[in-house]
Amino acid sequence: MRDIKVISDQLLHWYDRHARDLPWRMRPGTGTPDPYRVWLSEVMLQQTTVAAVRAYFQRFTTRWPAVSDLAAADDAEVMAEWAGLGYYARARNLMACARAVTARGGFPRTRAGLRELPGIGPYTSAAIAAIAYDQPETVVDGNVERVVSRLFAVQTPLPGSKPELTRLAETLTPSNRPGDYAQAMMDLGATICTPRNPACVICPLQQDCDAREQGIAAALPRKTPKPPKPERQGIAWIARSGQSILLEERPAKGLLGGTLAFPSAGWDGSDQPPPGAASWREMGQVRHVFTHFSLTMTVMLGDLTGNPERGQLVPIAQIDRNALPGLMRKVWDMAQGEIAA
Repeated sequence: MRDIKVISDQLLHWYDRHARDLPWRMRPGTGTPDPYRVWLSEVMLQQTTVAAVRAYFQRFTTRWPAVSDLAAADDAEVMAEWAGLGYYARARNLMACARAVTARGGFPRTRAGLRELPGIGPYTSAAIAAIAYDQPETVVDGNVERVVSRLFAVQTPLPGSKPELTRLAETLTPSNRPGDYAQAMMDLGATICTPRNPACVICPLQQDCDAREQGIAAALPRKTPKPPKPERQGIAWIARSGQSILLEERPAKGLLGGTLAFPSAGWDGSDQPPPGAASWREMGQVRHVFTHFSLTMTVMLGDLTGNPERGQLVPIAQIDRNALPGLMRKVWDMAQGEIAA
């Protein structure tokens, strides 16, 4: 029978020596984590890699070093800094949450209190409570699911096994240093108990791992095959007027919500006409993959013959590629050569 305390002690001992150096993290024993930085990092890391988040996190915390600074920021500026991270509802919730936290004078210290804030669900509330306030909450992300599925040799495929994996993870969560333990589990999954070719021979939990003993670690967790993503078609218009290009702010809700983009239609369920009269010609197509579908976007270029019917004309020199969402960056990259010609 497993000795749960031995598992947590072994993992914490490993973490004290091998913790990843991340800009939002306090090294073990070096101080008290800032709940603002914990919350910001956890929101950014949702469905996004550590490598992609690093630069965004550093820019955000340099520009808005406290939650009150972020709460006072202009929505458009925050959305522009977020551009490229995707899942733009996170950015809208980020601003709403920052304002709610500032209004109440700080972050709640309990998981239940955190759940009441905009955009904070079961996982993020557990992570903040554990990491920022050392509450004995169980934090279960994809890395933790993988570690637990192997420790207990869980054969049920994901996502159906999620409740079982969470229950098993809860049996391992210690009352001692739960914040460090939560981060240790995530680090173990990210660096040793990896999806492919897990490094079992150097794993601190190798003696307690049922999957390693059975020789099936690399095969777990099993996953239910995903159906192929549906295909969508769309059209984007690059409307030129002299040395300016037409941009519009997308609706606050929906795909790429609240971001600055080129006028488009079709791919998001809209049935918009061209944004103005022009001799439109096709430049080519770009491909983009969203979570739930794949998109082929046809890019059209035209010189406006009158005033645009929507959006705003922005001087070409003032268009910041990095402020555009990923899909629109691809559109802009295709158009730039012709626009500069």
